[in-house]
Amino acid sequence: MSEKEPNANRLTSMVEPSDEMLSAIMKEAAEEASVSTTKALADYFAEISAMMQRKIALL
Repeated sequence: MSEKEPNANRLTSMVEPSDEMLSAIMKEAAEEASVSTTKALADYFAEISAMMQRKIALL
């Protein structure tokens, strides 16, 4: 199954997806979740670092 195929055949209530299609969709969702989590953690730690730097500057 090509990478574009899951997007071309969106799921509907009339068509039952194949195992291959479900696998591709789940893989894509997992990749997006991983990227999102990595970005959120980077933003979180950057904000904590900035807060620490502001606190140190006040001392």
